Amino acid sequence: MKEYINTGSKDTRSGFGEALLELGKQNKEVVALCADLTGSLKMDAFAQSFPDRFFQVGIAEANMMCIAAGMTIGGKIPFTGTFANFSTGRVYDQIRQSIAYSMKNVKICASHAGITLGEDGATHQILEDIGLMKMLPGMTVINTCDFNQTKSATMAIAKYFGPVYLRFGRPKVPNFTPVDQHFEIGKALLLNEGTDVSIFATGHLAWKALDAGKILEEMGVHAEIINIHTIKPLDRKAIMASVSKTRCVVTAEEHMMNGGLGDSIGQLLVTELPLPMEMVAVNDQFGQSGKPEELMVKYGLEAVNIVEAVQKVISRK
Repeated sequence: MKEYINTGSKDTRSGFGEALLELGKQNKEVVALCADLTGSLKMDAFAQSFPDRFFQVGIAEANMMCIAAGMTIGGKIPFTGTFANFSTGRVYDQIRQSIAYSMKNVKICASHAGITLGEDGATHQILEDIGLMKMLPGMTVINTCDFNQTKSATMAIAKYFGPVYLRFGRPKVPNFTPVDQHFEIGKALLLNEGTDVSIFATGHLAWKALDAGKILEEMGVHAEIINIHTIKPLDRKAIMASVSKTRCVVTAEEHMMNGGLGDSIGQLLVTELPLPMEMVAVNDQFGQSGKPEELMVKYGLEAVNIVEAVQKVISRK
């Protein structure tokens, strides 16, 4: 099992904030819009450094999306920022009609995704956002796993033309990917080679998958662990290469089972290579208020749950 070093737990939203500031220095066409959550989205430094390119729209997320869409007509590259719930569910009509339908070059950057938003509870948490966004034609969907990857992804999407949904989180999580990594949209990252099972993990569950891999190694199970940071477009080639070898699959994500990463991989496998598959995800439930680590346990999103899923899927090979 390949060893990864946690260089210190950091929140992924800060990776977004640092990258946004760098982009502001590099490209004068980059602008930022926020819906009254500048501090929470770590957009403060950009706002202070480029006050003429930062737009505080207040608690008016629908207006923010439409303004961003309009800015692209003049060649600007707008980055919108608010909680994932308000970046998607609250403004789905505006994203669909004003951004996705006309392929506007808007970067929808969403923090506080999933249940690790914690104490703010179910009304502020969202577990359906990946499904909402990936169903939109032409929308790129990215879900990063740590600080370094979030920073690299933010830099990468500025160079990509087209609408992007970038999803990240609130809590501090292990920072283990390279600081100088090259982030390629649509390219999965092999974290560990294995022959017995393919574990595809995204977001906060990537580190949990690595923890699960260590436990499985002690049990004599060699897991291939792949970080799927881009859910759309999906790296079909990497997925098929792995499952053709291992012949069984486990997916892991901090999202609803319906509409998430597991759903996408399941659709691929059912048409290309039907195999035993298990999904570690939230199953048809809303979140609730609580400490992030307690909620991850309650909703079955821990390394032990991945191990259990692997044991089930291997028994069905």
